[in-house]
Amino acid sequence: MTIFEVIAAEEAHFPVSMMCEVLDVSRSGYYAWKTREPSERARETAELAQEVAAIHEASRKTYGSPRIRRELRERGRKVSRKRVARLMRQEGIQGRRRPKFRKTTDSNHRLPVADNILDRNFTASKPDQAWVADITYVWTLEGWLYLAVLLDLFSRRVVGWSMADHMRTELALGALQAALGHREPSPEGLLFHSDRSSQYAADDHREALRRAGITCSMSRKGNCWDNAVVESFNSTLKTELVHRTIFLTREAVKLPRSGGHAR
Repeated sequence: MTIFEVIAAEEAHFPVSMMCEVLDVSRSGYYAWKTREPSERARETAELAQEVAAIHEASRKTYGSPRIRRELRERGRKVSRKRVARLMRQEGIQGRRRPKFRKTTDSNHRLPVADNILDRNFTASKPDQAWVADITYVWTLEGWLYLAVLLDLFSRRVVGWSMADHMRTELALGALQAALGHREPSPEGLLFHSDRSSQYAADDHREALRRAGITCSMSRKGNCWDNAVVESFNSTLKTELVHRTIFLTREAVKLPRSGGHAR
């Protein structure tokens, strides 16, 4: 910020003559600067700042500088991430930060673990060929609420989900049963991929998969990249929706308009 910009910013609080004297600049120089037409660079910066603010607002105030820069480049704007970050600081714009991690995967058990058949092949040629599963969590003033979700790798859409105040096997089973209630596995066979947590390795869950003719696949130990699609989905869900709201009750998570308050 230049000296004249400082004076302009404080003009409503202090006399111009006093500020010019303290900062050792002339009043005539200040008023000449103030009436001068902005440079092309200044106009372009102002336009870019407005566009950055609009993209941030459209993202429900969740995007940080990397995603805003990506959106700008898709619009044909050649701009560096550093410049976007600088404009965001100047405009007081900040992306949504993720809260601390809470562990939901308990792989320290002696239950059978399936091979990693999916092997990071996150593509599918048709629906109900491969589903990926994961468990995440939502904080409420009543305590934690856990969400088990199933995605179809073909459409990347949720095909089943379940919520509970615990992380027992029933939570994972609920999501599986919800998906099987309105989807049909491919005749060539459906692959069900998850991490190796006890909920998915439990006898009841493996038996439910077997009865439905579904093949089980599990990530390698401690390797979140083996289940990256659904991990990314849960991360985006929490960053863009969950972390923006304070939920009073667990029931309010299911019906957020009834009891959620924006942060």
